[in-house]
Amino acid sequence: MPVTDSAEPPVRRVSSRIAYRNPWLTVREDGIEYPDGTTSIYGIVEKPDFALVLPRGDCGFWLVNQFRYPVGRRMWEFPQGSWGEGSTGSQVALAHAELEEETGLRASAMHHLGRVVHAQGISATEFDVFVAEGLSQGTPRRESTEQDMVHRFVTDDELDAMLRSGEVNDAPSLAALSLYRLRR
Repeated sequence: MPVTDSAEPPVRRVSSRIAYRNPWLTVREDGIEYPDGTTSIYGIVEKPDFALVLPRGDCGFWLVNQFRYPVGRRMWEFPQGSWGEGSTGSQVALAHAELEEETGLRASAMHHLGRVVHAQGISATEFDVFVAEGLSQGTPRRESTEQDMVHRFVTDDELDAMLRSGEVNDAPSLAALSLYRLRR
């Protein structure tokens, strides 16, 4: 049975306050009311939308690996990021910037594959997925928070093995790869 959006949301915001803010994110706490009058609170993480890039080379992709503090381990993922504080631009320009920043690669072609909601249970953040082709190598220009980052090319077979073993388990990267594989 299909679910359709109604004109009136089933949950109404009755109050809102900023619980925490730093240069990268804001946590907002909303007081909400359900149709039956029940009230509750909802915590929402506000982060800027981001771009994720699948850098496609001959029979494979470039991946980045870095330590991710919240999960306490290094992770393989596709290049991704948002505009820094005070910077703006289109999502395709962001994709080019993130690709070059994290890998040093420049793309002669950047194709939009789709837009994905990142973590709808806690955030309204969305991301655009691009496949980058016609790659040429340059020097990465990583931010200080990316100083431990490395990048390398993996063949399609190597990537499949990394997926099966759980070595690649970053949710945005998995969603992006799914979009890519649906369109090829």
